[in-house]
Amino acid sequence: MNDPERPAVSANVVSANVVLGNVVLPNVTVQQLDYLVAAAREATFSEAASAVGVTPSALSQGLAELERRVGVALFESEGRRRVLRPQAVEVLRYAERVLAQTADLARWADAVRTGRTGPLRVGLIDVAAVEHYPQALRAFRRQRPDIDLRLTVAPSGDLLERLGRGLLDVAVCVDPEAPDHDAQPLLDEPLAVYAPDGARVGRPETWGPWVSFPAGSQTRAVIEGALRELGVAFEVVAESHQPEVLCEMVRLGIGWTVLPVIQAEKPPAPLRRVGTDVLTHRRLAAVRRTDRPPDPAADALVEALLTA
Repeated sequence: MNDPERPAVSANVVSANVVLGNVVLPNVTVQQLDYLVAAAREATFSEAASAVGVTPSALSQGLAELERRVGVALFESEGRRRVLRPQAVEVLRYAERVLAQTADLARWADAVRTGRTGPLRVGLIDVAAVEHYPQALRAFRRQRPDIDLRLTVAPSGDLLERLGRGLLDVAVCVDPEAPDHDAQPLLDEPLAVYAPDGARVGRPETWGPWVSFPAGSQTRAVIEGALRELGVAFEVVAESHQPEVLCEMVRLGIGWTVLPVIQAEKPPAPLRRVGTDVLTHRRLAAVRRTDRPPDPAADALVEALLTA
């Protein structure tokens, strides 16, 4: 059954136009609009064809198709020349606007492709954001002011989960060593053992009890493995994702801990390290999905972190 509110359109016109609701939109191309602007600016069709890099025949065919799709005669003969009709002025103004906006779109798309603009979603664990890379991030923002740098600070597990869901472009965290992630190593961070003031430091078997990162965290797994090799019973009595909280627990005498040296020994109240050596290292990496699309802005950020 025919829709009484939809205008009748011939089959030939429908093939060249788009129907949107009750309005028939002329399906014109940017190329046809470019031909129209050139024809209006140049003295002859031959010069217009040369300006857009086509033959006069191709230009004439393109303009004829534009007239057919718009449904309005745009040109009339004036001697041996074809000139714009007065009624074509509105179409010409529309063509000029579309070409200008399309050029803007092309410039924007090129900037996005080359990493000069657009959003960049970066997740970092706290030590990366606060201790290792704040200067690199500030420099990156100064050098690329048109990139919308969006930062998220969270534990490694949370960052990797967001990365997998496509909510982050880069995660700076403990290297997951997983096949579905592309990890660029950034640094090997030293971890050391810290005891409460007044605690007796005997053989490793006597160390503890412990305050540490929550079960399931990558850093805790690294710590537990290193302590087990020393014969330490890793009895955890309190947990926190936040190194500052773990430091305070040690100061309160709740337990021993293993933390990054850069956080545990930070003035003005550094923790007391057990011995002079570090216990182990954890590797921080810039992690991205292996199936990620090309992202020059993310590539530039990872390079900035590598050279920080």
